[in-house]
Amino acid sequence: MPAAAPKRQPDVTRQRLLECAFDEIYRCGFRAASLDAILRDSGVTKGALYHHFDNKTALGYAVVDEIVRPWIEESWRPLIGTDDIVGTALALSRDLLRERGDKVLAYGCPLNNLINEMAPVDEGFRTRLESILDDWRAGLAEALRLAQKRGQLRRGFDANAAADFVIACIEGGFGLAKLSQSPQVVQSVMRGLGDYLEQLRA
Repeated sequence: MPAAAPKRQPDVTRQRLLECAFDEIYRCGFRAASLDAILRDSGVTKGALYHHFDNKTALGYAVVDEIVRPWIEESWRPLIGTDDIVGTALALSRDLLRERGDKVLAYGCPLNNLINEMAPVDEGFRTRLESILDDWRAGLAEALRLAQKRGQLRRGFDANAAADFVIACIEGGFGLAKLSQSPQVVQSVMRGLGDYLEQLRA
């Protein structure tokens, strides 16, 4: 198989802007995010920024679509079709907490932060964020229903309601951890969620 072509420089520049913008928005919120800080951290010129994005809002939309969405999807896509949905979910939770725990403790969940800040005031943000959450809910419910059909999970529960409950636990746990700045809080919530998932086993 031929080697993948290297990214063109404009693609590299755009990705660098998106990653630095995500970091700035995650730390400060969208409205307080500084374009000057994004340019400084990325090493990109203002002209290059406006070559790729018409304005700050367009940059924010792209961050949601291309950084926040994959960030969230990493937490549920591996569950679809797995041979052990509970075991996979628990292992995935441990891995993600190990990778992201410090940031979640400091800043919370980037999706939830933007929902709270921008969904009430900007329709473009609201529809994008709603789409991510809807896909998360639908994907998790699909994974649970498939596990029910395969005999991994008992059939006497509503997969849609269970998916909503799991997401509410995750987002609420991250919010509590951000408020308390205590890793024990998010660990406690994740243990409780793990106990709930274990109870769904067939």
